[in-house]
Amino acid sequence: MSVFNNRPIDGVIPATLLAFDDAFMIDEAASRRHLAHVAATPGLSAVTVNGHASEVHACTFDEQQHILEMSLDEAGDKLPMINGIYSDSSLEAARLARMAEAAGASALLVFPPNSMIMGGQLRPEMTLTHFKTIADATDLPMIAFQYPQVSGLGYPYDTLLRLIEAVPSIKAIKDWSNDAMLHEKHIRSLQGGEAGRAITVLTTHSSWLMASLSMGANGLLSGAGSVIPELQVALFNAVKNGDLPGAQAINDRIYPLAQALYTPPFLDMHNRMKECLVLLGRQERAVVRPPLIKLHDDEIRRLRQALDAAGLLTGEAVAAE
Repeated sequence: MSVFNNRPIDGVIPATLLAFDDAFMIDEAASRRHLAHVAATPGLSAVTVNGHASEVHACTFDEQQHILEMSLDEAGDKLPMINGIYSDSSLEAARLARMAEAAGASALLVFPPNSMIMGGQLRPEMTLTHFKTIADATDLPMIAFQYPQVSGLGYPYDTLLRLIEAVPSIKAIKDWSNDAMLHEKHIRSLQGGEAGRAITVLTTHSSWLMASLSMGANGLLSGAGSVIPELQVALFNAVKNGDLPGAQAINDRIYPLAQALYTPPFLDMHNRMKECLVLLGRQERAVVRPPLIKLHDDEIRRLRQALDAAGLLTGEAVAAE
């Protein structure tokens, strides 16, 4: 039984990176070191694997299974493990869900299928069918990944309400609506029970995290947590405790790094995070699978400057409480 059957999916949840060797194969030893470092951060609620941050789009079914099993073996006794479900096929998504439950995952992060990008927002029954197909395959709680509406993959608000009503195992959304008005509506309405029960909003607006948390999001699920989990925990706690000066001081440290990580092209954000781990001495290499490519030296220099401005290269301590 999942630990999230008895408690909300909330709090600070990093999405970890995946290390590759120079032949683009999974570097298990390096991936385990990274996962162990992140999972050792006090104050986390869970860890997510097989998400955007681990380049799930470029990983086979067997690799995703190995990543989850490896992650559970490394840190499953410390934190619940949330597994990403990324597939354009509802049937394959259900297969991934069955695998994740059998392996020991505690929840699923369900991505919208890219096959819906050409008008799926006009066919809400496609969204319902996708999630119901997954729900029929597993008893695990689910997090619905809410994309920006302009992407063509975001769920219209009415569809989101229908989805939550139709699929009781949905316990949270990962909100990347990238629309402050809609984001606040999600927080106030979904966490307030408009869908018939309280649904946690896990923000992933990492480029404006303090503003998002200040709206009242009860959690965050972010790839940047692979680099700054301790800062995210500290910011989350400061906001929840109503400590505005403390939150502003922490945000002042996060700001230069957020500006560097989330600059265009947006698709390089996790590429940049890998380079940050190398600059911080936590990893030996920053290899990404094609079509992603290594960053230019000038951008790596900008990342070093951002890490320095955040006080991370000098080992500045962060209080999580």
